[in-house]
Amino acid sequence: MRVKAPERIETERLVLRRPRRDDAEAIFARYASDRDALAYVSWPAHATVADTHEFLTYSDVQWAGWGAGPFLVLLREGDVLVGSTGLAFDAPERASTGYVIARDAWGRGYATEALGAMVALAPTLGVRRLYALCHVDHRPSARVLEKGGFTLEGVLPRYCEFPNLEPGGRGDVCCFVRVFPAGLP
Repeated sequence: MRVKAPERIETERLVLRRPRRDDAEAIFARYASDRDALAYVSWPAHATVADTHEFLTYSDVQWAGWGAGPFLVLLREGDVLVGSTGLAFDAPERASTGYVIARDAWGRGYATEALGAMVALAPTLGVRRLYALCHVDHRPSARVLEKGGFTLEGVLPRYCEFPNLEPGGRGDVCCFVRVFPAGLP
């Protein structure tokens, strides 16, 4: 039986929680429709709130199937939405993670703090290999991953499209990884 992630995690400054249907407008307005905030992600900016509802459906499917999935990232003080993170499983012991932070919240360490929460959560769910993909030119994101204890495993040439950066083109990505020994936590 799969271990289910908590639907709410608190860090020093943040609350990470499972997205709800009534979060659609805030997600759309804060980051999901902002092509600049999404330049280095592999999914297109949302054109309408209906696109955000599709993300929420995806989120529900992930949580139902894997016991974990996307988390919204909110400030503990003021309950302000600043982005999202999460775990996406490929297999019971292998998952990927990442983060998107609203532009007005960049440079404050929120991505690093949210990533730390995912690193702490992953082995409690049986993850042995946690990885993250990062566009080769996105040095700030690579630095967040390095601070999170990830190691650069290699570069994957023309691995995926970055539709908000170069629609139709395929970009190189760095694959960063953390491996957890058996028996953790």
